[in-house]
Amino acid sequence: MKFIGIIPARYASTRFPGKPLADIDGKPMIQRVYEQVKIALDDVVVATDDSRIEEAVKAFGGEVIMTSSEHQSGTDRIAEAIEKIEAESSENYQVIINIQGDEPFIQPEQILALKDCFKTPSTQIATLIKAIENSDEIFDMNKVKVVVSKSLRALYFSRSPIPFLRGSEKEDWMKKQTYYKHIGMYAYRRDTLNEITKLPQSSLEIAESLEQLRWLENEYVIQTDITKHESIGIDTPEDLERVKQLGLL
Repeated sequence: MKFIGIIPARYASTRFPGKPLADIDGKPMIQRVYEQVKIALDDVVVATDDSRIEEAVKAFGGEVIMTSSEHQSGTDRIAEAIEKIEAESSENYQVIINIQGDEPFIQPEQILALKDCFKTPSTQIATLIKAIENSDEIFDMNKVKVVVSKSLRALYFSRSPIPFLRGSEKEDWMKKQTYYKHIGMYAYRRDTLNEITKLPQSSLEIAESLEQLRWLENEYVIQTDITKHESIGIDTPEDLERVKQLGLL
């Protein structure tokens, strides 16, 4: 199978304008992400709508493609990008991996895990999950929880604690049940990506504000794999300072 990693990157951000170009130890954030992804994938492209990001990627020797500024989601931007990439290169990719442009600490092992999900022929979409180690996260609505089947196929995602342990004190939940949180990386089969970008919003998606519920509600197979690596996204300037203080840079 032929894989490609696409990194959607916007300059406009309410909480952190110009985030992809934020300096991280002498390199723009987008370069940090790109270099991590290149360890695991031969083909990597940044998809942006801003000439400043385009220039920055070209400056460090990366591949970049310009896309519309009208997209409502990274998934839509990736769908346009792959159309243009294949038209310009005459390549045909079977799987597209969506890498967040604000995840400079992404581990190559995580990308390899996503690739492995497609060894299962029924996999249409792949994503990662991580066992929750802090019980507070179970009840944090900003942490998306997921329940999976025995084969790690996603059954449901929720901001609420799932599963709910009836008759147990909340402090005992982690002792009785393994809880997983969602790590927001996705990979899609080429035809699946085309299909899901045409789907209307679903009732479950609107209720929880989670795009992946639209796919489940339309009966797409989302295969997961377990990662030990934490997701460390940088959404604000304060996030960047925090990771510096933690000694992660």
